Amino acid sequence: MNNAAHWTVPLDHPAFAGHFPGTPILPGVVLLDVALQIIADTSGIALDLCEISSVKFLSPASPGDELLIQHAVSASGTIRFDILAGARKIASGSIVPGASV
Repeated sequence: MNNAAHWTVPLDHPAFAGHFPGTPILPGVVLLDVALQIIADTSGIALDLCEISSVKFLSPASPGDELLIQHAVSASGTIRFDILAGARKIASGSIVPGASV
């Protein structure tokens, strides 16, 4: 992947209160929101309106995990991303910027 940024899952993220007490897991929607923000910031591509054409959640992200969010933009403009915690893949997917919903 061409571009990458790191993000550490905060130990006290408010989503952990209910997801799940005793065994906190970062909700997928929070993970996607962070990924979209980081990809938009590092690529300069506006993702306020986009289609997440595919996403697979492969492993849970937990408090304190150091995540690597990688992405590459294809010739067609589709953005492919991977989210990793070390060698463990957390999620992967594709985004179509500016897609109408």
